[in-house]
Amino acid sequence: MGNSLQAIGHLSPGHDLNGYIQTVNNIPVLSVEEEQALATRLREHGDLDSARRLVMSHLRFVVHIARSYSGYGLPQADLIQEGNVGLMKAVKRFDPTQGVRLVSFAVHWIKAEIHEFVLRNWRIVKVATTKAQRKLFFNLRSAKKRLAWLNTDEVEAIAKDLDVKPQVVREMEGRLASNDAGFDAGPGDDDEQSYLAPANYLEDDRFDPATQLEVADSEEDASRRLAMALSRLDERSRDILQQRWLGDQKATLHELADIYGVSAERIRQLEKSAMKKLRMMMGEESRELA
Repeated sequence: MGNSLQAIGHLSPGHDLNGYIQTVNNIPVLSVEEEQALATRLREHGDLDSARRLVMSHLRFVVHIARSYSGYGLPQADLIQEGNVGLMKAVKRFDPTQGVRLVSFAVHWIKAEIHEFVLRNWRIVKVATTKAQRKLFFNLRSAKKRLAWLNTDEVEAIAKDLDVKPQVVREMEGRLASNDAGFDAGPGDDDEQSYLAPANYLEDDRFDPATQLEVADSEEDASRRLAMALSRLDERSRDILQQRWLGDQKATLHELADIYGVSAERIRQLEKSAMKKLRMMMGEESRELA
């Protein structure tokens, strides 16, 4: 389909939208017989000229569908361009033996591409991530009968109609009602308004000196108590724990078993016993300090 993309490149709606719409509306609509013949040649022989004619004859339908998404504040030319991508995907997958017209089959693909574009670009922060939210995003606006918040009966009716939970309707209504806000002051903001930017008053406590000092003291105390407890273990138990947990290269049970001439199960038992003693001694020291 790459050549088909190039073939309609000169019809890009971004250069002259009105001229583009006029041009595609003048392209003849295919008859059922012509569409079947072209689709069959494309499917059986990969004929790219047939693909181009199928795409060109359906561009007017993309314009019609794209117009229904004009309420999202996105450029009409971009919506049409995305819809054209969906049309070409539909042409590539169209099976003329199924007994349906291409336009009926292509509607899903055209809308899917436009939906993805709207969701990516309508807001900086994504408003629809789950399947239920995506369904709501494109239906909630038309379902609302007034600008005020939905009442309980309206929420339940919409939830039932769209087969989602009432809570999801409420969440999406709140997302649709919110606006994007910049974190930093805008380039045109004066001194009297720039201080209102969140960057100027949101506190970042990740590097609070008191918190950092408390964490450092806690880590130092834990390290000291660990070293003290290890020194009170017998040499074999201490060596097993150091090689199993404290070294850069962690030794396996079988490697230690070979060193001490015992079974791997015996090493595991010694390790478990040493860990128990270690925790007990560290706990006792902590209580003594308290």
